[in-house]
Amino acid sequence: MLDLVLTIAHHLAVFSLVGVFAAEFFLLREGVTGPRLTQLGQIDRLYGMLAGIVVVVGIVRVIFGAAGPWYYLGNQMFWAKMTAFVLVGLLSIAPTRAILEWRKAAVSDPSYSPTRTAIGRARLFLRIQAVLLALIPAFAAAMARGYGS
Repeated sequence: MLDLVLTIAHHLAVFSLVGVFAAEFFLLREGVTGPRLTQLGQIDRLYGMLAGIVVVVGIVRVIFGAAGPWYYLGNQMFWAKMTAFVLVGLLSIAPTRAILEWRKAAVSDPSYSPTRTAIGRARLFLRIQAVLLALIPAFAAAMARGYGS
């Protein structure tokens, strides 16, 4: 029963993370100002919190799940999945820093809007994250079927 609960929690956290990522991708557009920048910052913060939940639940699942830690730790697909997740996290730093900077600028100037170049750069990081996020379930499916052992 514990394995089922951990699996459900992990999947809900991952699906929530992807949904919040999609919302951030949608909001991060040219012309974003004031309240939308605030909303973008809140969504970005939620994205980070969900990533933390995914990690914590994932670790608990590795340790206490039915497959046992040695199944995961000895599997190349697991490590590919972890590598992709870490890269997504690292790639999220630049857009997060930009959003924080933009929100700060918007406090002193409510009509502030990031430049086209700044938006484009942040969106590039999001596009790369999207590709890596799409690889994660592929690695998970391969791992669940015994590939990489």
